[in-house]
Amino acid sequence: MRAEISDKIKRTMKILKELNYKAENVSVEEFHDWMTGEIFSDDKTTLREVLDSEYLMIHEVVEISELKKTGRRINKRVIVESPKTVIYEAHLYAQEFEMDYALIKKDYSWLKDRLKHHKSVAFDDPNLPDSMRTRALEIYRKFKKFGNIAPNQ
Repeated sequence: MRAEISDKIKRTMKILKELNYKAENVSVEEFHDWMTGEIFSDDKTTLREVLDSEYLMIHEVVEISELKKTGRRINKRVIVESPKTVIYEAHLYAQEFEMDYALIKKDYSWLKDRLKHHKSVAFDDPNLPDSMRTRALEIYRKFKKFGNIAPNQ
């Protein structure tokens, strides 16, 4: 598993570099701790699902990078020990980045699925700080028009 995680991080870093995103170095241990650590939400996304998805890998690596840029140490408790505003700022940035990437690839099916997920965050997530709701709604509105495009259009 360690070799697979390392390979996926390297591939993701290459994509991010091509997209002019300056990612922080993400180690296998940090990635694994992030994916298997304590959380405060009901997110059920598994390590396997992330490793099997180029989009989710981008999301997670960007999210980790954004947290590292704030000086956070990535470990199994970083999510529960950090202010929710810091966690959600990183999450929303990564969510928008991931969906922008899906647009670049014209993967409207992925975008539609992820828009449903993001809608639940923007409208229903009890953990989302009120100060971040406007930003979450802006992201939702930005991509909503693309959620109605049928696959292969």
